[in-house]
Amino acid sequence: MSHIIDTETTATAAYVVAALLFILALAGLSKHETSRAGNTFGITGMAVALIATIALAFARHIEPLGAALLVGAMAIGAAIGLWRAKVVEMTGMPELIALLHSFVGLAAVLVGWNGYLHVERDLAGSEAALLHQEGMLGIHSAEVVIGVFIGAVTFTGSIVANLKLSARIKSAPMMLPGKNFLNVGALVVFIALTVWFVIDPKLWLLAVVTVLALLLGWHLVASIGGGDMPVVVSMLNSYSGWAAAASGFLLSNDLLIVTGALVGSSGAYLSYIMCRAMNRSFISVIAGGFGIEAGPAEDKDYGEHREINAEGAAELLEAASSVIITPGYGMAVAQAQYGVADLTRKLRDRGVNVRFGIHPVAGRLPGHMNVLLAEAKVPYDIVLEMDEINDDFDDTDVVLVIGANDTVNPAASEDPSSPIAGMPVLTVWNANNVIVFKRSMASGYAGVQNPLFFRQNTQMLFGDAKDRVDAINSALTVPEKV
Repeated sequence: MSHIIDTETTATAAYVVAALLFILALAGLSKHETSRAGNTFGITGMAVALIATIALAFARHIEPLGAALLVGAMAIGAAIGLWRAKVVEMTGMPELIALLHSFVGLAAVLVGWNGYLHVERDLAGSEAALLHQEGMLGIHSAEVVIGVFIGAVTFTGSIVANLKLSARIKSAPMMLPGKNFLNVGALVVFIALTVWFVIDPKLWLLAVVTVLALLLGWHLVASIGGGDMPVVVSMLNSYSGWAAAASGFLLSNDLLIVTGALVGSSGAYLSYIMCRAMNRSFISVIAGGFGIEAGPAEDKDYGEHREINAEGAAELLEAASSVIITPGYGMAVAQAQYGVADLTRKLRDRGVNVRFGIHPVAGRLPGHMNVLLAEAKVPYDIVLEMDEINDDFDDTDVVLVIGANDTVNPAASEDPSSPIAGMPVLTVWNANNVIVFKRSMASGYAGVQNPLFFRQNTQMLFGDAKDRVDAINSALTVPEKV
């Protein structure tokens, strides 16, 4: 008995250490310079938590079958995780993260159902009797139904996000008649069912809540357009945190509660920051586009576009004194960041002032472009956020738009009927010359045509971004040494 008490005390201390490491991880990941250390803190914290939990389980004399299942599940999970981490490209990170969120949601659903089967299903059992004696049975029932609801919403919502981000389904929002009523109505029904379940915890009530939450999660994310998907990924991260916290209450695991609260609150705050940066309503986005009044994208005749080749682009860059590069998801797809880094070094060697303008939702994941540029060893001090660089386009000779589309679309500020109306964008069209790298004239992820492509100071450079950047690098003349 004393051995178990000692192990529980040690496990509690280990949980405190792990929680502190997770907090340090969040602090470290907030800056480029400390992100590697932050990642190390997070990995160490998770290792400490796992070791403490396993030790506690064996100290409580876990059954042989349970021990075998525990070890087997960890081995399989670790093997899959290592394999996915090895093969995933940076372009596939957003959909992978969405998929991982779905696992957290599914785990919360299973934990909730397990809690019901061990307590509410057998009200004459010892666990239910003890909770009833302590006046905690109703609280346990509320934890079960709320945990299942949050987990199920996270599960199906994350699956839809994964399908949208991987282009397996269209990124355009699903517009069901009365969609706002459906979302609000589902929440009202959930509250009513929760009260009913706490009073009379029946199996069919929990089943109805599960189905309702699965459908709501699907509809919430399906109703959100591609332009808001980076916020959705961040919000699903928050949902997964709250789902983990709910599981922590059911399992009486303090670390799971703390960790879930950290993930949930930080994800929600990041989503709020991103919504402010995009001039979007936070409530609107997380409620499945509630209240969005912008109409669908329209096909308009903007005239003819102009084209340029790599040699012409090189000539413009050689004559420039200031250049701003605005990358987007297309740069990630083409793996052009290394060529862009080489181009940056060559231009800076010529005395050109080269900087990068990063939109808050460039790519399909918060910080996606920053990670790619850091990976290619682009100096941190020339990578600037949208608010820091937007006023400088007026004095810029050449802007290179590499794979970006919606984040440089003037329709956001000039067309109130556009689906991205009101979203702050990089005002690249104010520069003297704009070169847009694209494979074709197709619209962006939000499904909106970009009038920037047809402006008089814009020229299109078609083809694979990596190939085009490499061609420009080859065409640049070597400056004479003085």
